[in-house]
Amino acid sequence: MKILLIIVTALVGILIIVEGSLRIIVGLGNPPLYLADEEIGYLLAPNQQVRRRGNRIEINQYSMRSKAIAPKKPISTWRIMLLGDSIVNGGWWTDRNETISALIEGQLTSYSAAHSVEVLNASANSWGPRNQLAYLRRFGLFDADAIVLIINTDDLFATAPTSLPVGRDRNYPDRKPILALVELYTHLLGKDKPMKGIETIQKEKGDRVGSNLQAIREIKKLALDANAQFVLAMTPLLREVSEMGSRDYESKARNRLQEFATTEQIFYLDFLPIFRDFPQPEFLYRDHIHLSPSGNRLVSDSLSQLLQQKLQLALTDD
Repeated sequence: MKILLIIVTALVGILIIVEGSLRIIVGLGNPPLYLADEEIGYLLAPNQQVRRRGNRIEINQYSMRSKAIAPKKPISTWRIMLLGDSIVNGGWWTDRNETISALIEGQLTSYSAAHSVEVLNASANSWGPRNQLAYLRRFGLFDADAIVLIINTDDLFATAPTSLPVGRDRNYPDRKPILALVELYTHLLGKDKPMKGIETIQKEKGDRVGSNLQAIREIKKLALDANAQFVLAMTPLLREVSEMGSRDYESKARNRLQEFATTEQIFYLDFLPIFRDFPQPEFLYRDHIHLSPSGNRLVSDSLSQLLQQKLQLALTDD
């Protein structure tokens, strides 16, 4: 009986140690949560602060990956709003100080001692232009001086917003797991819950590229109606900067985007040639699509220089 008690006590102790380690070191058991939304599809639940693998994630009251903000920008402040998907958001693998938005904010602040700078980060994993447009229609532009939409090649083919993944896909949880061990099991061996209708959405018929270009057109209109500058930027996939290059359908969509930007008089920054000119472009990626810290810095450097010129940031008071 004593031996059994010792074994049970030891097992419980090991589980407590493992549970604590998973929470403290890895950050499991406390994932960023999502909210389903009929128009936007989904967004990060507001007012969250979590840590994943040592990286700090802060979500403000407007579901942005930014610190809390006032709805109207303060006096003598330049406010820039970044719209994007996981590349802008940074995900669990990026600390809040290493996101593209945080890097741009630091760089623009260093350019002007006379202005405060706020760079807002309105983004979520796998958002496309139609999700971003719906977000702006819901929350507005927050008195931003510039709206910067950062997409990647895949976003040209993004489907219509849907809330089906929330609470069903393990990457879009809507509640905390009971234990960190449960979350570990879910990610390693668990299965996503059935999502009736998801195949129809994933195989959306019609002109997807056209639908997303129309959403970009409407985002630009919202920006201009609010007297804000509008900048469109696109990052390439890893294979596009390698010898493989873009696939035929991607090249056609890229050409279509370039023609669209010219017709609509949108300032368009294509990072494909910039990434190709980088000595070892594979170092700009952490996988086939998401950027490494070096990739984030390259994007933020280019956009900071552009925004400084485009918004004519002065070194003196307005």
